[in-house]
Amino acid sequence: MFGCECTCWEDVSEFCPLEPEPFSLPSPMPKWPQGKAFSSGTIRLGDIEVLKITEFERVWSCSLLRAKVHGVTFYRPVGILDGFHCLGYYCQPNDKPLRGYVLVARETVDHGSCSDHSHVTALSSPAMKKPLNYKLVWKADSDQNGSGYFWLPIAPVGYRAMGILVTDSPDEPDVDEVRCVREDLTEDCEPCDLLFNVQPKNARYPFRIWTTRPCKRGMWGTGVSVGTFFCDSFFGMDEQLDIACLKNVDHTLHAMPNLDQIHALIRHYGPTVFFHPDEVYMPSSVQWFFKNGALLYEYGQDRGEPIKYDGSNLPCEGCNDGEFWIDLPDDDEARNRVKDGELESAELYVHVKPALGGTFTDIVMWVFCPFNGPATLKIGLMTVPMTRIGQHVGDWEHFTLRVSNFTGELWSAYFSQHSGGGWINASDLEYIEGNRPTVFSSKCGHASFPHPGTYLQGSSKLGIGVRNDCARSKFYVDSSEKYQIISAEYLGDGVVTEPCWLQYMREWGPTIKYDSRSENLFDLFPTELYGEEGPTGPKEKNNWAGDERD
Repeated sequence: MFGCECTCWEDVSEFCPLEPEPFSLPSPMPKWPQGKAFSSGTIRLGDIEVLKITEFERVWSCSLLRAKVHGVTFYRPVGILDGFHCLGYYCQPNDKPLRGYVLVARETVDHGSCSDHSHVTALSSPAMKKPLNYKLVWKADSDQNGSGYFWLPIAPVGYRAMGILVTDSPDEPDVDEVRCVREDLTEDCEPCDLLFNVQPKNARYPFRIWTTRPCKRGMWGTGVSVGTFFCDSFFGMDEQLDIACLKNVDHTLHAMPNLDQIHALIRHYGPTVFFHPDEVYMPSSVQWFFKNGALLYEYGQDRGEPIKYDGSNLPCEGCNDGEFWIDLPDDDEARNRVKDGELESAELYVHVKPALGGTFTDIVMWVFCPFNGPATLKIGLMTVPMTRIGQHVGDWEHFTLRVSNFTGELWSAYFSQHSGGGWINASDLEYIEGNRPTVFSSKCGHASFPHPGTYLQGSSKLGIGVRNDCARSKFYVDSSEKYQIISAEYLGDGVVTEPCWLQYMREWGPTIKYDSRSENLFDLFPTELYGEEGPTGPKEKNNWAGDERD
């Protein structure tokens, strides 16, 4: 995969780029309630203990004068406590605040804490070893910024490298600079965000720099991101990377927050969700929806059955087999009233789960709206409000707060937007009070966005797509106060009682079919956006146990 290249980059800036300023949250973090290892600073992964380092010294920078990208800077972690060892260096774009981390590790074998004994035969070997030497995988020459040298640690047999090193001199780094990790304590990782992409002069392939993440993620995933970067000159996405991520073989998840700490996190970070000033279809509580006439239909039956206030007569478990669905009341007046929702009753439904091997906590907040309104299309300069396309009963949307279990610090937030969404770093969020972010729900469609404005879902190049209009208004829900924890499986049985309706795996709305004259145009848009099928509930979504969709 790697082949050493010595290149001279064109259009390199004549000045050393300014170092990014460090970012911190708007307000100090509180003292969290007592628990196990949550926010203790270190996390045990079994045979090793890791510490998150956020202090760095600059090693080398590169930027391009006429490029669209702003360049990147490479950092060496500093302030490493005695006994801990560096695993690799850190890289980030120059146009972003300095806010990243790399993990450093020390060996601490504890047979009792590891319920996974698949690696017992390797325990006679140290958890970490020095590399044998280094392979120079890339070299960049510049009269203005000096030269950068990229080194891949060559791991002993049975061990894997965790990151790349960068120097500003041709001298090979000391083998004591980093450690390689025993392979049974590692997992495969994959490229994630592309940080830098440049075509060097006289090179066949571009030089690219990526962040990395575990290949297998989600609630039960054991892969732990190290925070290091990966660079390549030719990489096929089906190839295995030359570096790995860590694996948490301690299945106690001792660094996850307990119930008191969860409540404290939500009170401290819970966002305010703003609905558009012209929003017609407001959220409500699920209980309000049931109490005001929602009906359960069964295939082959003409009449719907009223749903009990707590949803206890809903069919539980199973799968979305089309046998049952929920619909609005039959009576027109009641139907229109339920469509409008009831903001005063609305609350956020919270699912708390481990992320990245239990080194982070995902606080997933679900919003329920009885009705999703019609879409508004943008076609070039024209805005075309739809009368039916986009409508469906029972709209579930969500956003996710990702919190570091090392410190309890809000690290990023995910905003779900119809069939996709994206992660936003905490440094790019808006905050309304203290460390509580704002979330903007789009008009009629209720997709979540981090800032007010108009977002186009479709082809921005052609100017064709669905408009998502977001704005601050007097209509909002404060999730730091109005929330209900509906699930936190890792806490064990009996700690959080899941509501009956959460076990309902069928559709929360009937299937809607539109006439063929509109189908060709709307093939451009996600199915769930224009409502051909009623949406399923939170537990039926693939992100319930899996990671968020990019």
